[in-house]
Amino acid sequence: MTGPGDERSFWRDNSLSLVFGGLLLLTLAAQSWWGAALYNEEARTAGLQEISLWRYVTSSTFAVDVAENWQSEFLQFVLYIFFTVWLVQRGSSESKRPGNEGRESDEQQLVKGHARAGSPSWAKVGGWRTRLYSHSLVTAMAVLFVLSWTAQAIAGRVANNEERLRDRLDPMSLTEYLRAPDFWSRTLQNWQSELLAIGTMVVFAIYLRERGSPESKEVGAPHHLTSSSD
Repeated sequence: MTGPGDERSFWRDNSLSLVFGGLLLLTLAAQSWWGAALYNEEARTAGLQEISLWRYVTSSTFAVDVAENWQSEFLQFVLYIFFTVWLVQRGSSESKRPGNEGRESDEQQLVKGHARAGSPSWAKVGGWRTRLYSHSLVTAMAVLFVLSWTAQAIAGRVANNEERLRDRLDPMSLTEYLRAPDFWSRTLQNWQSELLAIGTMVVFAIYLRERGSPESKEVGAPHHLTSSSD
């Protein structure tokens, strides 16, 4: 049985993921509400039939708006996780120390014979399972990126063809849509914003601080120090 203390401990120990999960649901609900309002406003202007909130949420228009943002976020993490293995930024808390580039040794990574009692089982066994687990984070992010990008392409094509049919134009195949300005305009405007965000975070973390945040160096740490152990 679990007591009140265990329940409080669960909420405290998982507060970061729970808060972000709640914010995700709230923003999705708000996006669907305002997205439906915008859709119906444009429909009235064009003399078209308005739709219900449920129909909008299940439409290709809503799906492509969500998917195009999700895929850029996952791409950001794929690139950042991979590049921070090999690239460094002196003075940034978002970087390893210069000279520590690379995959690091088994001892540093606590794998195989260097694993501890509480280490994940796949970190201990060696072979293909340890190799797979060693790259599981970037692999998972890459899979989610491909899935969300595919969803964007499929939903975007349907939404684009609906607009083309209203304009009495022939619909496009998926291959044609993947070469169309609409697809790449949606894609690249999200990619550049993510690259800007992560790039500014890397540089700002050299000179700026947020007391108590693991994303920041100590308030009194010199700018040139990449970590507290430099």
